[in-house]
Amino acid sequence: MKALLETGYGILNKLADAMRSPFLLLVRLYWGWQFMQTGWGKLHNLPKVIDFFTSLGLPMPAVMAPAIACVELGGGLLLALGLGSRLIGLILTVNMLMAYITADREAFFSFLSDPDKFAAAAPFTFLFASLIVLTCGSGRLALDTLIGSWWKKQSGSSPASA
Repeated sequence: MKALLETGYGILNKLADAMRSPFLLLVRLYWGWQFMQTGWGKLHNLPKVIDFFTSLGLPMPAVMAPAIACVELGGGLLLALGLGSRLIGLILTVNMLMAYITADREAFFSFLSDPDKFAAAAPFTFLFASLIVLTCGSGRLALDTLIGSWWKKQSGSSPASA
């Protein structure tokens, strides 16, 4: 029985490992597209976004609105491509944390007391996707991996160790 459980668990681990890169690709493609759409929408409605940022009391809303729109549009594109994934994951994570704190403060601070409220807030899924890429990387099906392989062939080392 023990051998059967060990074998079954080993098969499960191999299947889950084989699904990691396709899963990360799907996360990057879907949420990269979502970030691009929100950034594009903000860029094409800057007066409304500036008014919203002003209502939140954000400093320099006329500067922050296009900056955040560009972060979301460009970050979404890079996320989808899997280029600079961990750095982009970090930037988008901070962006979503700031969205929570400024636009949905009550939901953010209900993380422990009312998790449903936290999870129902608009930034939640964007934050979650950003955290997945930040912590897990881009996976094998990404430009990061392709460039890393090319770099190793050229220099005999990885970009991180250079």
